[in-house]
Amino acid sequence: MRLVIRHGRLIDPASNHDAVADLYVADGRIASLGAAPPGFSAEREIDARGLVVAPGLIDLCARMREPGAEGALRREMRAALAGGVTGVVCPPDTDPPLDEPGLVRMLRQRSREAAGARLYPLGALTAGLKGEVLAEIETLAEVGCVAFMQTTALPHDNGVLLQILRYARTFDLPVWLRPVEDTLAGDGVAGAGAVAGRLGLPAVPALAETVALHTIFEMQRDTGARVHLCRLSSAAGIELVRQAKREGLRVSADVAVHHAHLTDADIGDFDPDLRLDPPLRTQRDRDAIIAGLADGTIDAICSDHAPVTEDDKLLPFGEAAPGATGLETLLPLVLKWGEAARLPLAATLAKVTSAPAQILNEPTGRLAVGAKADVVVFDPRARWTVTGAELVSRGGNTPFSGCELLGRAMLTMVGGDVRFDRKPGSQPERR
Repeated sequence: MRLVIRHGRLIDPASNHDAVADLYVADGRIASLGAAPPGFSAEREIDARGLVVAPGLIDLCARMREPGAEGALRREMRAALAGGVTGVVCPPDTDPPLDEPGLVRMLRQRSREAAGARLYPLGALTAGLKGEVLAEIETLAEVGCVAFMQTTALPHDNGVLLQILRYARTFDLPVWLRPVEDTLAGDGVAGAGAVAGRLGLPAVPALAETVALHTIFEMQRDTGARVHLCRLSSAAGIELVRQAKREGLRVSADVAVHHAHLTDADIGDFDPDLRLDPPLRTQRDRDAIIAGLADGTIDAICSDHAPVTEDDKLLPFGEAAPGATGLETLLPLVLKWGEAARLPLAATLAKVTSAPAQILNEPTGRLAVGAKADVVVFDPRARWTVTGAELVSRGGNTPFSGCELLGRAMLTMVGGDVRFDRKPGSQPERR
């Protein structure tokens, strides 16, 4: 389809472009910015006056719950589009884990049938995610896995991790790791500190993150492997990453968006919606996250989307399933962080567009002639209250339930195809 988006504020974080102009799309790609291409005739015109036109968001961690929950992928894909997300990275901790080519093919096929956001599957780094035997990562790469991840913690056997990094370096395959030493994390459900002590909750010390980081960096020095660190949470951990980058290690990092806004003090009276992994930490840790985002130590922000059933959240805090739905709140929460940090809008959006695209080595996350037309049109002034009725995702579990947020996707386009259009007064699609 040929279409034009008129009068919008075009923001391309990759080039720091920010100006009111028209955007022309043809054959699934951006044909022009500003003036119409020669002979261009639009089949559809979209008036974006007063709205922002930007690259679609790329979420580095969004659980689609398939394989596992039949039919979940289609609904979570609709949630992604409703949030302005045009690319989702799916971790391998599905049921069963993504450690076989057939499972990856099936997931990608279902994703195409869902006609939602682009799906970027992560392959399991070890067979069954058990941390014992290297999975067939080269084969998984051939069927579409963009990287390989050990989801909850480092393998118990450092020899296995060293073998993995050496093998990955041989083929220059990216390895994604959660920096968690699980023998130190134990059965903790809250960040170590005064709040966990007062509430009597088993705690996860920051040491569980820093010991894991020391291990990862030592092995990177030996192997030269490329590593992406998922969901940093502590001030001490962020400082170690800052030093590793100064040293020149091939490392990137992300943080979950709720960690840029909340602290362990928000747990209050054991609210299970605040049961997250990694757990919320202290104000000092949150301040370090904000500083790390500002200076580039933390490359990207993700939603860490994890829809959980109501039954799994209606339990005592320590027994409730960890996780929060986040695809539809990612954009307004990132905008809120950027405004608090007094960043230009282009720099704010870079953390969820061009930076994740660079980590994935994907030619998306930008508005440029010839680029894939993955675009979000959003209203930065739209006020809305987070409720279960407003969310498309099957999980209503969010720490921001009842909060009024500013900023909402109005239209989402993937490959030049308008896949979400929020009509005034319309209800979200839940099929």
